[in-house]
Amino acid sequence: MKGVYQAGLALRHISLLAIALAMAFPFYWMMTSALKTNDEIWQFPPTLWPELPLWSNYVEAWLAAPFGQYIANSVIVAGAIVLLQIINSAMMAYALTHMKFRLKGFLTGIIMLGYMIPSTAVYLPSYMILSKLYLLDSYAGLILSNAVSVFSIFLIRQAFLQVSHEMVEAGQIDGASHSRILWTIMMPLTRASFVVLALITFISQYNNYFWPMLITKNPDLQLVSAGLRSFFVEGGAYGLKWPLIMAASSFTIIPLLLLFLFAQRTIMQSVNLSSGIKG
Repeated sequence: MKGVYQAGLALRHISLLAIALAMAFPFYWMMTSALKTNDEIWQFPPTLWPELPLWSNYVEAWLAAPFGQYIANSVIVAGAIVLLQIINSAMMAYALTHMKFRLKGFLTGIIMLGYMIPSTAVYLPSYMILSKLYLLDSYAGLILSNAVSVFSIFLIRQAFLQVSHEMVEAGQIDGASHSRILWTIMMPLTRASFVVLALITFISQYNNYFWPMLITKNPDLQLVSAGLRSFFVEGGAYGLKWPLIMAASSFTIIPLLLLFLFAQRTIMQSVNLSSGIKG
C-alpha cells in the first residue's frame, strides 16, 4: 500500500514538472532566440541553444530604443494604479459586506452589472471626461482613469464575505472605528486576496496597450507595449531583426518576473495561515 502511494506521488510530481517545463519553454525560447542570428532563428530543425551566443544583441536592443524609460513608465503607472485600486476596492468592499445603509443591495447589483460591461464600451465616455478635465496625454490621466475597477471590488468583496461579521462587531465593541477595523483586521486576514489583486492589476496595467495609446501621444509617456510596437514597426525591426525583438521582449518582462517571485512567498504564507498550517 505504501509503495502504491509513493508511486502515485512520484507520478504526480513528474506530471507537475512536465507541465512546469512546458509553461517555461516559451520564455526559454524567447531568451535564447535573442542570442541567435536571424537565420538561426528560422533554422529547421530548430536549435535549443545557439552555436555562437551573441550576448551583444541584448545591449544593441537596449540602446536601439529608450526601453529603460518605457519600463519605468509602466512600473510607475502600474504601481500607482495598484495602490489606488487596493484602497478603493477595500473601502467599497468593506461597506458592501460589513456596513448597514439604505440601498445597499441596489448598489451591489449596480456593481455586479458593471462587471458585465466590456471595458471597450466605456472608452469613448472615459476619453471625453479626461478631455474635459485636461488629463489627456498625462500620467494623471493614465493613472486616474484606472483608479477604480469593478473586478477589484468584486474580488475583495468575495474575500471579505469569508470574514465573520462577529469579528467586526467585536472590534466595534472595543471602540475601533470602521477604518481601523478595515486596515488592521480585514486586510491582514485577507492578505492573499490583496496580493492576487495586486498581481493581476499590475500585470494587466503593465501590459496595457490600447487605452494608453488612445489617451497619450507624447513618446515620453509610452508604456512597454507601445514602446515595443514602436521598436517593431517604426524602427524597421519587424521581420528583419528578430533577435533584437526577442531581446527587447526578454528584458521588458523582468519586472513581472521579479514581482511574481516576491509575491509567490507571500501568497504561500497567506494560504498556509488561512489553512492553519504552521511552517
